Amino acid sequence: MEPSTVEESSQASNDAFVKKNLNWNFGVNLIDIAFFTISLSVISRETVMPVLVSKLTDSKFAIGLIPALATFGYLIPQLLSASFTERLPYKKPITMFIGGVIERLPFGLIGIVLFFLAEKNPPLTLFLFFLLLVITSVGSGLATPPWLDMIAKVIPVEKRGLLSGVGNSIGAVMGIFGALLVGKVLASSSYPNNFAFLFILSFSLNIISFIGLALNREPSSLKVNKHLSLKDYLAKLPQILKTQHNYRRFIISRSLILVGTMATGFYSVFATERFMEGSSVASLTGLLTAVLISSQAICNLGWGFLADRLGHKRVLSSAAFLLMIAALLAFLASSKILLILTFMFLGSYLAADQVSALNIILEFCEEADRPTYIGLTNTLLAPLVALVPLLGAYLASHFGYSTLFATTAVMALLGGLAMTLWVREPRYKS
Repeated sequence: MEPSTVEESSQASNDAFVKKNLNWNFGVNLIDIAFFTISLSVISRETVMPVLVSKLTDSKFAIGLIPALATFGYLIPQLLSASFTERLPYKKPITMFIGGVIERLPFGLIGIVLFFLAEKNPPLTLFLFFLLLVITSVGSGLATPPWLDMIAKVIPVEKRGLLSGVGNSIGAVMGIFGALLVGKVLASSSYPNNFAFLFILSFSLNIISFIGLALNREPSSLKVNKHLSLKDYLAKLPQILKTQHNYRRFIISRSLILVGTMATGFYSVFATERFMEGSSVASLTGLLTAVLISSQAICNLGWGFLADRLGHKRVLSSAAFLLMIAALLAFLASSKILLILTFMFLGSYLAADQVSALNIILEFCEEADRPTYIGLTNTLLAPLVALVPLLGAYLASHFGYSTLFATTAVMALLGGLAMTLWVREPRYKS
């Protein structure tokens, strides 16, 4: 039998396996994504974590460290994981190990630390919080290339936007009730037990998410790259940027948009400082979390539908302009109504990011190169993403929130224009 015939037969067998198990894999991945989404919503990095850190320290720099450390920890290790992942015929086993132990366990440990140490030793609690935040972020980063490659194997390209949209939407709808619970827990329970409970709850929801991950039915990869030493593997990466012009433009455009997220961690702190005092802080935090998650729940479905039909580039470019509007509304916020609108538009942007930021990477390359492109993209963005929240903290501390929000709006606009006018939709390669 000719090699081409064997390859065609293997491809047909693989396609048949994927088609046969599509509904099952779609369902279990909905469980994974939905429960992972709600697990993060009850300890929201945009609302809950900043308020927690503000109780442990008066430093705005520390608040800026939340997205900086979390994102840097997530992005930096991905190339190391990708170099190992792309030669594995099955991606699920390594995803389960990293995702179970390194990524999910720290949420429960943070809850324990808060319960026993937050009142007795706030500086140590703050240190351990950031340490465990880095560990879970590194775990998430290491797990991302094999997990996303597994998703690409079991879910066809025309269904990935729907999976992300529906999964995140279900998680967000569940998160609405979680947000109401957040407000109630923060208002009715004493500190630090209220925050400790939220992190323990997040860990429990993560366990359900892990079960969904474990139930995936994954076919063997048809193509895997040969083993390369780390030195040789890293040496081939610059050639990708040199030869893949559209991919390079995407990286630049995406970078500009990410600079436009520098105010994300400060909207909730700005709200509590400007509009509420004392016991009302908890209820306002719960309200804004509910608005944020509600807008994500609604927009995830729309973005997923749009992504499958028109491509992920249109989703990301549209979302950048919504990010700009969110910053402008915060800049103009003279009432809680405008602030609520800020969180609505921020939620819409975050939903688009959930649906398309990772999925679009899969469409720039061939199957065997997917882990490398995932790792390369996120590693290239890592230094910028880590510094952006710190830049936001600097602007907020030295020039005030108005300067921060105005700068955010300008950068989001530039990123949206670049993504719209400069980047071609990779799904429809000429």
